[in-house]
Amino acid sequence: MSDPLTAAPQAGALATWLAAPVPASRAQAQAQQFWRAAWRLRYNISALFGLGIILLLLLVAFFAPLIATHDIYAQDLASRLQRPSFSHYFGTDELGRDIFSRVIFGSRITLYIALLTAAIAAPLGLVVGTAAGYLGGWIDIVLMRIVDVFLAFPSLILALAFVAALGPGIENSVIAISLASWPPIARLARAETLTIRTSDYVAAARLQGASSWQIIWSDIVPMCIPSVIVRITLNMAAIILTAAGLGFLGLGAQPPSPEWGAMLSTGREFMLTNWWIAAVPGCSILVASLAFNLFGDGLRDILDPRHG
Repeated sequence: MSDPLTAAPQAGALATWLAAPVPASRAQAQAQQFWRAAWRLRYNISALFGLGIILLLLLVAFFAPLIATHDIYAQDLASRLQRPSFSHYFGTDELGRDIFSRVIFGSRITLYIALLTAAIAAPLGLVVGTAAGYLGGWIDIVLMRIVDVFLAFPSLILALAFVAALGPGIENSVIAISLASWPPIARLARAETLTIRTSDYVAAARLQGASSWQIIWSDIVPMCIPSVIVRITLNMAAIILTAAGLGFLGLGAQPPSPEWGAMLSTGREFMLTNWWIAAVPGCSILVASLAFNLFGDGLRDILDPRHG
C-alpha cells in the first residue's frame, strides 16, 4: 500500500505540509499521524459502515424537528396502536403518539447521554491513570485500589446504585454512568504510562527540570490519548445500553420523554399483539450500539502503533 503522504498531490501548501518528511512541530507531526490514520481507515469497510451510521445518527438528531412528522407529545387515542403506514411510518403507541417522530427525537437523548458521559469519563480516567502510573508509590496504590472497588461491580449494577442515590433523570443518569465508566479507562492509561515513563524523552524532560505534572500533561497524556479514544469509542455501546437499561427500569429519562429505553419499557406490554412498539426502539438501540462497536474496532486497528 502506498504512503498517503507521498501519494498526496504536491500542489498546494497543505499537501506539501502534510507530506514533509520531517515534521517541524508537534502540531505538524500530529496532523501527519491523523492523515495517515484517516488514509488507512478508508480500507476498513466495517469501520466506515459504523462511521456512516454514527454520522447519520448525528444528522438525524440535529435535524430532528425537520424530519419528525408529528408532535412527539400529542396524544390521539382514536389512532392508538395503529400498524406502520404512510401516515405513521413506524405505527403509533398505546397513546396514539407517532413512534417514528419519537424515535427521531429519542436519538437526541441517547447521543446526549453517550457523548456527555464520554466527555466526563475519558478525561477522569485519563488523569487518574496517568497520575497513578507515573507518580507510583502510595498514590498508585490508593488510586488503583479505588479503581478495583469500582471494577468489582458490573457497570449496570453500579450505575443503578448511583442513580438510585441521586434520583431519576437524564443528568443523574449521565453522572451515574460516568462514575461506572471511568475505571477501565484509568487502568488502561496506567498501563500505557508504565511503558512511556521509561522512555528517553521523558528522562530528558526530567533532566531539564520539568516537574512531574508538567511531564504528565506534556509528554505522557498526549501519548495515551489514542488508546483512550479507542477504548471510550468501544465503550459507547455499553454506555448506550446502560442508559437504555436505566430508562427501561424507570430510573433514566422520565415519561413522556421519548428515550429509547423508556419506549422499550412501555412497548414490552404489547409485544405479542403490537410488536412494533417495542421493536422500533429496540432496533434503534441495536443499530447505534453496533455502529460504535464497528467504528471502535476500526480505530483500534488504525491507531495501533504496530500498524504505523
